[in-house]
Amino acid sequence: DAVKMLKEMPGCKFDETVELAIRLGVDPRQSDQVIRGALPLPHGTGKQVTVVVIASGESATAAQEAGADHVGFEELIERIKGGWTDFDTLIATPAAMKDLRPLGRVLGPRGLMPNPKTGTLTDDTAAAVKEAKAGRVEYRTDRGGCVHVPIGKKSFNTEALCENAMAVMQVIQRAKPATVKGVYLLAVTLSATMSPGIRIDLRSIAKAQ
Repeated sequence: DAVKMLKEMPGCKFDETVELAIRLGVDPRQSDQVIRGALPLPHGTGKQVTVVVIASGESATAAQEAGADHVGFEELIERIKGGWTDFDTLIATPAAMKDLRPLGRVLGPRGLMPNPKTGTLTDDTAAAVKEAKAGRVEYRTDRGGCVHVPIGKKSFNTEALCENAMAVMQVIQRAKPATVKGVYLLAVTLSATMSPGIRIDLRSIAKAQ
């Protein structure tokens, strides 16, 4: 119902991104209550993703064959040192991290630092590239205990947006930390780039799953 209501709202001149905002009963100041990860959406995000891979040897070849936009090692690291961050996903092999760590101040604030929890720090570069290109989204609790996840474009049909939304909700619910006491899922809101938020009945989510 929320998706149908959103699609009936007046549109813009561009294809708006649809997002789920989820408020959780966690304390993000506690490291064991930070929710973070990534998942491939069943119907993708509708966005063209630029993928950069820092790797050498077979891992670099595999990434190139999987469709990465830029693959390399020293030359790409030097470009990033110079301020280049015109890409959406950065994938690296564990062997490359000693050279990437000094770039934490550049990559960290932009959410681009490779991390095993999001599948971007791996030797299986081919699989990581394919997931990123297919529409993998990352999520992480902010300082207020909220998670914001894009689930597609407003031009997607209702069924595709619903399936993407439920995939996100299932992952978030499975990620509940064992140390969280009380209510875990506090509120869920659906919105597009230029729309007001639509509050979703939490009981309906439980029934749908």
